[in-house]
Amino acid sequence: MSGIPHDHYEPNSNAEKWLHRRLPIVGLLYDTLMIPTPKNLNWMWIWGIVLTFTLFLQIITGIILVMHYTAHVDMAFASVEHIMRNVNGGWALRYIHQNGASLFFVAVYLHIFRGLYYGSYKAPREVTWIIGMLIYLMMMGTAFMGYVLPWGQMSFWGATVITGLFGAIPFVGEGIQTWLLGGPSVDNATLNRFLSLHYLLPFVILGLVIVHIWAFHTTGNNNPTGVEVRRTSRKEADADTLPFWPYFVIKDLFALAVILVVFFAIVGFMPNYLGHPDNYIEADPLVTPAHIVPEWYFLPFYAILRAFDGDVWVVIVAEFITGGIVDAKFFGVIAMFGSIVVLALVPWLDTSSVRSGRYRPMFKWWFWIFVVNFFVLMWAGAMPAEGIYPYIALIGSAYWFAYFLVILPLLGVIEKPLTPVATIEEDFNEHYGKDGDGHGGITSTAPTPAE
Repeated sequence: MSGIPHDHYEPNSNAEKWLHRRLPIVGLLYDTLMIPTPKNLNWMWIWGIVLTFTLFLQIITGIILVMHYTAHVDMAFASVEHIMRNVNGGWALRYIHQNGASLFFVAVYLHIFRGLYYGSYKAPREVTWIIGMLIYLMMMGTAFMGYVLPWGQMSFWGATVITGLFGAIPFVGEGIQTWLLGGPSVDNATLNRFLSLHYLLPFVILGLVIVHIWAFHTTGNNNPTGVEVRRTSRKEADADTLPFWPYFVIKDLFALAVILVVFFAIVGFMPNYLGHPDNYIEADPLVTPAHIVPEWYFLPFYAILRAFDGDVWVVIVAEFITGGIVDAKFFGVIAMFGSIVVLALVPWLDTSSVRSGRYRPMFKWWFWIFVVNFFVLMWAGAMPAEGIYPYIALIGSAYWFAYFLVILPLLGVIEKPLTPVATIEEDFNEHYGKDGDGHGGITSTAPTPAE
């Protein structure tokens, strides 16, 4: 795996040899745990283990919750209240699952931003990045359908607004929307379909996660320098890497423990902080909430969707050129999904020969503006579509597309990057020092003979 010279599993006992010849599962686990990992990974590399843990947490709590949930428009809201009030530990299961979705998206956004900054999408890791984007899309779909299941006001009207986007597609949109809803509007068929897909998609995500891990184990991990691990000899590989177990496993578990302390504090003391109070009102098709907003992790893309109204010049031009086929509503849908597409295509849009942002002085400024812009879009998406907020959302949307389609390609031409370090070993020694035996600060625990 990864082409880095390292020790492989060798069965010792007859039982181990018998199993290894028939099903080399122990060897696969050994190679996975002992894979050589760049020794200079910083704390931004902890989010993979957090995401993996949260996925299993969501699957386990979801399986238990669905045992007590009733997917019927007349009983769904009451069944959630039954879980909260009558099921032993039901309130904890529901709040863990509810806030686990937020933890999932906090971790995935930090994971994505880390990849964007350190160039983890560049060759040879393009496939790893694309699989990661597929996981992200599956997460968004799963979270959206899960938000509908409590059957509160925001659940119902959020489903109405978002599924209505498909109706904006010319010619086939109405048919797609009816097929998705199971009827002309959000109703019992919709609830049943969303429950089925909400239950199924996490297992699709799990399969994609396995492929994602397989992909980056094939190419090897990126690292803060963007410099590849030396593979010409075992000695050089050992100088650049450490085995994943125990060094990085212990580090990741420590970080996970700290994050879980914060997570369970939120679950125990402020479980509804990230929710909307209207979702504790049972869904009523005859009463529209004053302000319909999705969950916080969808807000940047919701802001992009709303930013392009009929008064924006690019929408006017598109509508004129297409003879009215691409109207403001459809343009907003294209912009929302397009914002994710350009994120997925970043391996081919970034033309710089240097991988890591650490050595790209101009890139750093544009990247951090992009991060701030992400939170500005999130804030604008939570505000009413009136006053100055649509203009802020439009400016933020314009920068989002400009960053990927204009800035990154140009930076590869005009930027003068710094010279990266020659090896990972050199970077590690600069940051952590080097001991007498040349192990870069990792002290050997082997006993020494008495003199």
